Amino acid sequence: MNEITSYWWIILILFAIVFYKFILRVFFGMVIVPEDRIGLVTKKFVLFGTDKSLPDGRIIATKGEAGYQAQTLAPGLYWGMWIWQYSIDMTGFTLIPEGKIGLVLSKDGKEIPTGRILARKVESDNFQDATAFLNNGGQKGRQTAFITTGSYRINTFLFEIVIADQIKIYENMIGIVTALDGEPIPQGQIAGKFVEGHNNFQDFDKFLEHGGNRGLQPQVMLAGSYYINTWGILIEQNPMTDVPIGYVGVVISYIGEDGQDVTGDTFKHGNIVSKGQRGVWMEPFGPGKYALNKYTTKLEPVPTTNLVLNWANARSESHDLDKNLSTITVRSKDGFPFNLDVAQIIHVPAAEAPKVIARFGSMNNLVSQVLEPTIGNYFRNSAQDSDVISFLTTRKERQESAKNHIKLVLDEYNVNAVDTLIGDIVPPDSLMKTLTDRKLAEEEQKTYQTQKMAQEQRQGMEKETAIADMQKEIVRASQSVEIAQRTADATVKKAEGDATSLKLNVNAEAEATKMRANAEAEATKARAGAQAEATKLNASAEAERISKTGLAEAEKIMAIGKSTAEAYQLQVSAMGGDNFTRYKVTEEIGKGNIKVIPDVLISGSGGSDGSISGLLGLKLMEMMDTKDTKDLKDVKKPKS
Repeated sequence: MNEITSYWWIILILFAIVFYKFILRVFFGMVIVPEDRIGLVTKKFVLFGTDKSLPDGRIIATKGEAGYQAQTLAPGLYWGMWIWQYSIDMTGFTLIPEGKIGLVLSKDGKEIPTGRILARKVESDNFQDATAFLNNGGQKGRQTAFITTGSYRINTFLFEIVIADQIKIYENMIGIVTALDGEPIPQGQIAGKFVEGHNNFQDFDKFLEHGGNRGLQPQVMLAGSYYINTWGILIEQNPMTDVPIGYVGVVISYIGEDGQDVTGDTFKHGNIVSKGQRGVWMEPFGPGKYALNKYTTKLEPVPTTNLVLNWANARSESHDLDKNLSTITVRSKDGFPFNLDVAQIIHVPAAEAPKVIARFGSMNNLVSQVLEPTIGNYFRNSAQDSDVISFLTTRKERQESAKNHIKLVLDEYNVNAVDTLIGDIVPPDSLMKTLTDRKLAEEEQKTYQTQKMAQEQRQGMEKETAIADMQKEIVRASQSVEIAQRTADATVKKAEGDATSLKLNVNAEAEATKMRANAEAEATKARAGAQAEATKLNASAEAERISKTGLAEAEKIMAIGKSTAEAYQLQVSAMGGDNFTRYKVTEEIGKGNIKVIPDVLISGSGGSDGSISGLLGLKLMEMMDTKDTKDLKDVKKPKS
């Protein structure tokens, strides 16, 4: 019996080991979410509580109602998720690759207000917290916010993620922006107002918060990469506006406030305003590239260099402003029609370019409305006052007159007329034939006269040739005489040159000797002066030295005497006059080794101590001699 029981226990243990996950899942509600997954929870029914079903219109449960749950399961171990009550769907993280963004579509939430197409942003941890999104008033539909490159735990029961590319605006390009949501554009305008703080439309919520308008925007985006929600913003790329060298760009703005004309009362042909206002801007742009919105502004190029316009069928300039101009046909006073080519050189000052555009709209209109009729009519009127021949012969005068007349006309239009040039003049063929025949006849007559003169000159030449042949010998003889004469002159000149050279050499040598003698004398004189000056300076210095030495010695003696006298005076005061006198006499006797008494004086008379006194005196004398000898040796002993 025990063996059977043990057998069943082994079977149960093996069963539990093999089916442990099933057992834990069924009996304990265990759920394991892998580290690269999230668990999407569906609640099948509610056992307890009042909120058993979702409100009308909602599909995501935030308070434990039955249905799709807003709360997801992050990677980890969970209990109590009973299999009969909860369904767990494992799904991977939402990955946004590099260079992409994730546009978010919410399937639940509040309704978007009427007139709007995008749901406003609410705090939801980049849409990873579905409960916070719904509780904070998140709206269903397309969202203004988006998610950028990275990994996110997104509840796909609530959110759908659409991968979109970053917006890239290339070099020398601009992005023209159209907003799909926002306030309506103000009446009378074609674009929205200028809004700041949205970081180049990358923060669409800020754009809406600051009152941005839907439709065309005045701002443009420059080259770069941008995170743009393409559900709310459309970008159209266009090349930058180029103003070439030799031109200025006059800006015509279609947006902005109506500005006051800045030209004053003297200009009444257009509205010229300050930069940023609607109309023609007073300040033109110089050469360069500009980020202009072609839908809100227009840039009209105006050449500021000398501009040549040709009224000629066979010629046109590269600017093409004269492509519609042709050779002018006029009729003379005598009824002949003929053609002439004209070139007009003009110059538009940069400061006057806005006035030209305000008046005409473009340079093409200036040519067609002013230059073409002015120049054509002038030459037609001028031709009617003259016949063809006179017109041809007075071409220079007529060109100067045309220049002055056209200059006065163009000055009224703020354009400078530099020069007017008349090119080819083509009279009628019949008149040209008559003129040609007449000219040929005149030329033939001139030819006959020329030939006659040539014959006469030929006869004279032959005569002169004969005379020239006879003159050969005469010339040869004359040349021999001249050669001899020049040889003699050369000999004389050479002798004169040698004599002059010798004389110059002698004079130069004498002058050199004289200069050397003067130089030597000057040197000797200079040395003597220098020696005398040196002797004088040495003598003066020696005298100065002796004088100062004597003064110093005298002051020394005086100082010694003064100090000795003061010392004597002090000794007299201290010892008394008699004592000091005795002291000095004794001192002098000692210094001079003067013997006042004999070396031996012994006297026996007068007392019993006479002998002894004499011996004592003798001994005293010996001692003094010994001391003096020692002192003398000390003085003579050399210093070590």
